[in-house]
Amino acid sequence: QVQLVESGGGSVQAGGSLRLSCVASGSTFSTSSMGWYRQAPGKQRELVAGVFPSGITQYDASVKGRFTISRDNAKNTMYLQMNNLKPDDTAVYYCNRIAGKIFSWGQGTQVTVSS
Repeated sequence: QVQLVESGGGSVQAGGSLRLSCVASGSTFSTSSMGWYRQAPGKQRELVAGVFPSGITQYDASVKGRFTISRDNAKNTMYLQMNNLKPDDTAVYYCNRIAGKIFSWGQGTQVTVSS
């Protein structure tokens, strides 16, 4: 069973930056299409960025140009570089697959952006 551990969240002012990390246990990470999701209070969890095993990336329109997703298969780690953060980016961020059977969700990491 793959376990996911997210880290790197925090509190920043609008315009600031954060870098999130997701470490996965197990051997299936390198062949999995992975992504970052977020869930704001009172809202459904949404996918904001994805990266395929090939390294090809995709982004939701709300973060395109500000967020960069990447992965290091040798370290079983995925990253989300978030720049020019906005108050609307405030949420708990989670990592998981974006295709195939979803792994068990980790605890997530809180990102809070103040205006």
